[in-house]
Amino acid sequence: MTATDRFTGPLAVAWPGVGPALLEQVLQPPETSLPVPPAQDRTTWAESRLDPPTLRRLRAHAEEDLGGPWPSLPARHYARYFRDGDRDTYEQLVFARQRRLTRAGVLAAATLDPDWLDEVVDGVVSLCEQSSWCWPAHDDTHTRHGAVLPTVTDPYLDLGAGEVAAQLTWIDHLLGRPLDEHVPGLRPRIRHEVDRRVLTPFTDRRDWHWLGLDGDVHNWSAWIHGNVLVAALRLVDDPPRRAAIVASVVEGLDRYAASLPADGAVDEGYGYWWQGACRALEALDILAHASGGRLDGVPGEALRHTVAFPHRMHLGGAWYLNHGDGTARPPATPPWDALYRAARRVGDRDALAHAAAHRNRDAPVADEDQGLGRLLRALTHREWIDATPGTPPLPRDVWLPSTQVLLARPRHGSTAGLTLAVKGGHNGEHHNHNDVGGFVVALDGIPVLVDAGRPTYTAQTFGPDRYDIWTMQSEWHNVPHIRGTAQAPGHAHRARDLAAVVDPTRAELSLDIAAAYPRTDVRHWRRTARLERDSGRIVVTDSWDLAPTDTAPPTRVHLLVAGDVQVGAGRAEITARHGAGRLTLTWQPASAPGTVTARPLDDPLLVGVWGRGLTRLEIDVGATTATGAFVLTVEEPPRSGPGRAERSGRADPPGRAGRGTSEPPSWRSESRG
Repeated sequence: MTATDRFTGPLAVAWPGVGPALLEQVLQPPETSLPVPPAQDRTTWAESRLDPPTLRRLRAHAEEDLGGPWPSLPARHYARYFRDGDRDTYEQLVFARQRRLTRAGVLAAATLDPDWLDEVVDGVVSLCEQSSWCWPAHDDTHTRHGAVLPTVTDPYLDLGAGEVAAQLTWIDHLLGRPLDEHVPGLRPRIRHEVDRRVLTPFTDRRDWHWLGLDGDVHNWSAWIHGNVLVAALRLVDDPPRRAAIVASVVEGLDRYAASLPADGAVDEGYGYWWQGACRALEALDILAHASGGRLDGVPGEALRHTVAFPHRMHLGGAWYLNHGDGTARPPATPPWDALYRAARRVGDRDALAHAAAHRNRDAPVADEDQGLGRLLRALTHREWIDATPGTPPLPRDVWLPSTQVLLARPRHGSTAGLTLAVKGGHNGEHHNHNDVGGFVVALDGIPVLVDAGRPTYTAQTFGPDRYDIWTMQSEWHNVPHIRGTAQAPGHAHRARDLAAVVDPTRAELSLDIAAAYPRTDVRHWRRTARLERDSGRIVVTDSWDLAPTDTAPPTRVHLLVAGDVQVGAGRAEITARHGAGRLTLTWQPASAPGTVTARPLDDPLLVGVWGRGLTRLEIDVGATTATGAFVLTVEEPPRSGPGRAERSGRADPPGRAGRGTSEPPSWRSESRG
């Protein structure tokens, strides 16, 4: 592909002429191309210079491992994915290897102790001798070769392979000179393995689905391209080849940037933002350093706006609005320093404040779960280490038109009271769940009417039977079940005739969700979800027009609850989990009967978020009636003790209502799609 044939997105527009020729001129030498000083820079890596809580934690875990056997990877665990669908057993062993090497790498840099260098050598060799760096769920070894074990002559470049390549590259960069002295020959092995498993497949095989050549670009693209960038910059010594690989990376990042909507939203949700949009921002940061500032900045409106996405999805504390396969309380600590750097680069004060709110001086600045590269960036980012902890911005209203997501709370800067989040969209989103018209209600920032998220990944998760998994089904989301019919997957099953309204008294999303259901007798089903700021209550109104029938299965409104539910006539009382408090639900017509179904949980990922169970409240709104309406009111009963203002923190500063959206404080947005 010639320079004139290259994809033109925001990066190409911002950097005219970017391509192999320009990159060969501007890229720094390999030894200075990554933005982390090597271990011989003792002003950075002396133990006294490193963040004490981080070093203590890493040392405590690393010393437990030192001298012991490394996790083995039995072939049977790789094959299990193709036999019974279990991918997690093998992946957890791989992750344990990588976490151990990451800890050892930092300790070796901090001490230059031969024992820690030996630990690094053992970890590097174990990875180099690993049959595949690809995770079994991604490997095409079975479809291409009929095998259930890795085909070592045809390595597959996936997320796992990219992560190992980047980890070994950071080890080479960080400890290159000490390793050359301590164990000559190791670094050529690193280069050989990274080249044959990652760099050569990247350049020689251009049918990777994650390249997005068919227009379907997702988080894999930014994640893998970012890791290939790191490996090419540091490990490739031939200038023309190095520049050519980096040029292909820039084009891949450009495709990803072009795929982001102008509002910066990610349809995969908050959890996947860190492994998609954030990965792209980190890659641009590295590219700016490697080019000596020639390829600088965050080009394009979408990339600048996506920096705000994490704080726009924040409910409160550790809780975030989750969609699709995301979790409401992510189990891993994200790289807040990466968000902090990106917010600084684009000048987003709220995003900067949100990142800084997670800087606890008594806690590690990062951990090994984030990967070695991210850990090294945090450990050597002095501004982040010294950052003053702040408070999250908690914008009053957020409206993301690209994904049709509205999030609203009574006032800016406070989690107090009820927060409403509601989405339209369609059922063909990345990591999709069938949830058009679904809503979440949080009390004091803690979800009570919830989206369950996902269980641990298996072969079924991304296979033809995905929607046999209960968490993916609309029956277990806060949407109607119309005449016994659930929503169907696919882009065609979407919200229509949508209108979002925000003003000082309310925030409201109204939409027709009839097309989400594979029925011909649903003329319309309009759902309107509204937060009333003065009363603090939430009102959800469903009105419908169905073809008349004498008999039909029941039509029910489903609500998934994290808490204990007591049902009465036309009402339900909820005692929320995590000490959030109580909610009262009332509905009209009050004669509509409500029943509950318990959903025990045993998957560790779900249990870690919700505990041992969730409860579904099912309200029968009738089935044979051609037209009708149902009104649900959610409110918090009066509390004894301190008043709301005393408990909730600061109220709205003057003129701040609506901050955090791309709209003025009062606005209306309509879509007739």
